[in-house]
Amino acid sequence: MFKKLKDNLFNFSSYFSKGSIIALVMVIIILSVAIYARSMRKVITLSLNGDVKKVTSYKSTVKDVLEQNNIRIEPKDKVEPSVDTKVKNGQEIYIKRAVGLEMLVDGKNLKIKSAENSVKDMLKSEGIKLGDLDKVKPSENEAIKADMKVAVTRVTTQQITEAKPIDFETVIQKDNTMGNDEKQVIQQGVAGSKEVVSNVTYEDGKEVSRNIISEVVKSEPVKAVIKEGTLGVINVNRGSKTVYKSKINAKATAYTADLSFGITASGTRVKRDVNGYSSIAVDPRVIPLGTKLYVPGYGYGIAEDTGGAIKGNRVDLFFTSETECDNWGVRPVDVYVLK
Repeated sequence: MFKKLKDNLFNFSSYFSKGSIIALVMVIIILSVAIYARSMRKVITLSLNGDVKKVTSYKSTVKDVLEQNNIRIEPKDKVEPSVDTKVKNGQEIYIKRAVGLEMLVDGKNLKIKSAENSVKDMLKSEGIKLGDLDKVKPSENEAIKADMKVAVTRVTTQQITEAKPIDFETVIQKDNTMGNDEKQVIQQGVAGSKEVVSNVTYEDGKEVSRNIISEVVKSEPVKAVIKEGTLGVINVNRGSKTVYKSKINAKATAYTADLSFGITASGTRVKRDVNGYSSIAVDPRVIPLGTKLYVPGYGYGIAEDTGGAIKGNRVDLFFTSETECDNWGVRPVDVYVLK
């Protein structure tokens, strides 16, 4: 076979000169190189953040084309197709620069860069997983923008069971035999208890709401019963007090009479007893006869006498001498009607 090829070349060379053959070979080589170069030439469309231009390149990969056009790719930039992709004539290459943004998540304030289209895509690319109840602001569908602030709020719920007291009721019983400064506990109050089941919602570990699911009474409360006096209280002297039903503003005068013959309208003999009850003349229409009284500065008395000049809110206090009557004179007083 080789002998035959050699013979053919020998026969071919017999028709052409050596110079002609060399020239022919050179033409063939040039044509071959031109054809090869033409096959390697590519027109490529570059889109950088939306700015589009066409370039011519003989490079074989996306990475080489980008380097040829002085386009540097940062770690978070997006390139489609990937930098290792073989390029062909008419190839389109898309480059999107990553922008800086701030993200608050899990108690951390992160400064990151992203070239993703939406908040959802950015979270996914950063490996941040969302729970079913977690909140994202702005929304996951929001487009990524430079200097954007994205906050992820972790939302969890927990069902808790608590024992809680039930307040007891306090019942007040009024007593008209006691002073209004007196109280008497008839029955001690006892708090009840209940079991409360609640659904508690937390945001980033802090409680934000609590919804009661159920309440079960474990023990009923026992009401407190307290007796309170209704009568007024007056301090009659140092360390002593008395109670009264009512108080009358009156004009008080003084009178005297012979203790041996002085008989009151009630049929009793007039008396002045500084340690007991003295005789007091009253208007029975205002103060019934037999009513026990207390007059500050005079003491205890009993309504058991009347007088023609004693009308309305007026009392006449019995003294044993004219001197005492003169010393008393006429004065306004508070007359306390005793129980």
